[in-house]
Amino acid sequence: MNATQPLDAPHTTTGERADLLASLTRHRDFLRLTTRDLTDEQAGRQTTVSELCLGGLVKHVSSVERKWVDFILEGPSAMGNSDDMTEADWARRADEFRMLPDETLAGVLKEYDEVARRTDELVAALPDLDAAHPLPTAPWFEPGAEWSARRVLLHIIAETSQHAGHADIIREALDGAKSMG
Repeated sequence: MNATQPLDAPHTTTGERADLLASLTRHRDFLRLTTRDLTDEQAGRQTTVSELCLGGLVKHVSSVERKWVDFILEGPSAMGNSDDMTEADWARRADEFRMLPDETLAGVLKEYDEVARRTDELVAALPDLDAAHPLPTAPWFEPGAEWSARRVLLHIIAETSQHAGHADIIREALDGAKSMG
């Protein structure tokens, strides 16, 4: 691929990029499947001792994917600094895990689709999956570590997969429906 080709130009995705996107798409589909045929009220219901709900998990995965794609494009400044987060910032982050009164499942899924489209376009267009940025300062990151675009994509896949499993448990507790078993 021409390294000077603009990110919004059409691209053919093959090889490693196609494999990464196929894996991510599969786990996204598992997550979406857990929300099939649900009402907004059901998507917001907590069915286990956890505070998680299906709509909130989709919101969280969407937010995480968006932030990590911003990291690929902009570096650590896109992630913010955990030391600078206010109580209001932490409260907004906690709201990622629940359906708020003005939110609908359809709206949450539409936002997730938009985030996914952006990620897929970026993966196809990135000049180099080895391009790396230092991780922001946070207690959960190794000091001085860098992540390549490839490593970030693997993290997005792992995050999506893990939460799709959580969603499957929540859905089964809601009405007995399963997506992965």
